[in-house]
Order: sequence, then C-alpha cells, then structure tokens
Amino acid sequence: MALYRGKYQLEGLAKISPEMEKDLDLAYDICMSYRGMFPCEMCGKCCHQPNIIIRPEEVDRVSTAAGVDLYTFMTRYVYQTSDGRILINKKEDGPCPFLGKDRRCTIWEDRPEICDDFPYLVSMFVSRVYLALTNPDADILDMVGYMDEKWPCTKEIRSTIAEKVEEGRKVRAGRLNDA
Repeated sequence: MALYRGKYQLEGLAKISPEMEKDLDLAYDICMSYRGMFPCEMCGKCCHQPNIIIRPEEVDRVSTAAGVDLYTFMTRYVYQTSDGRILINKKEDGPCPFLGKDRRCTIWEDRPEICDDFPYLVSMFVSRVYLALTNPDADILDMVGYMDEKWPCTKEIRSTIAEKVEEGRKVRAGRLNDA
C-alpha cells in the first residue's frame, strides 16, 4: 500500500508515480485552500462523526491533554480495531467524549490531527478531488454529496468546489501539455 504525505493510505497501490503525486499535490492544495478560507466555527458537528482516529504517536499527547493516565485513556476513551486503528470510543450517534457541553473541544490545542484536518484534508475529500481532477467527466458535486450543507464549513465547500476543480483541471492540462 502506498502512503501519500505520510498519512493518506492509498489501498491497492504499491507506489505513487511522479505524475500521480503531482495530481495528488494539486488535489491536496485545493483542499488545503479551504482551511484559511473557512476556519473552524466550532459548531461541534464534526465531533459526532464516526471513526475519529488517533494515530499511535498522538496517544500520549491526547491523553495528557484529557487529563487522564494512559491506561484509563486506552481502556475508557479509545479502542483498537482489528486493522490496528485507534478510534475514539463514543456512542454510535453521540459526540466525542472530549466535546464540552458548550460544544467546544476540551482538548483543542492537543486534539488528534484528524480533528484539525476535518473536513478539508481528510482522505475522503482529498481522494474525491483527485478523482475529479483526473477524470474530466466526473461531477465533483455528486462526489461530495455526503457533505451536509447544514454545516458552515461544508456548505462553503460545496458552493465553491466545482470552480476550484475546474481551475485545477486547467492547471493539470497545462502541465500535461508542457510535458
């Protein structure tokens, strides 16, 4: 399995070709552009998402921020899946246990990287932007149909992503023509 930017697992690929990496970089840059445009409004909606992943190297930092010892953190707040991922232990539709009553993250400064990346830089969004860039017939709005427009951040993404993908396709076409 190939790994892009040290965290995006590309199932079914042994390696990333230089051309594919350029396209992935273009998709990543488009997704990253949203971070500055629409910073988190702390609505707390993303804290209800399933599969909030904590990478192994984040466990100590997050448990310290939560103010619990490592044993308690690993047995009460997270669980490990059969494929080795460490996920926040939360009720099915409930929020992350670190979401305060005021809808503010109680571990904000030390939250897991996926929380900082959401929804702009998560694998699902980056991969769909990549696929839309490399397939001129793909409709990016259909591909991001999972994004609920009631969320402040995803409403903005859905209202601007088609234009950004089209601009990205032009950049990509220019690069391919120059090659």
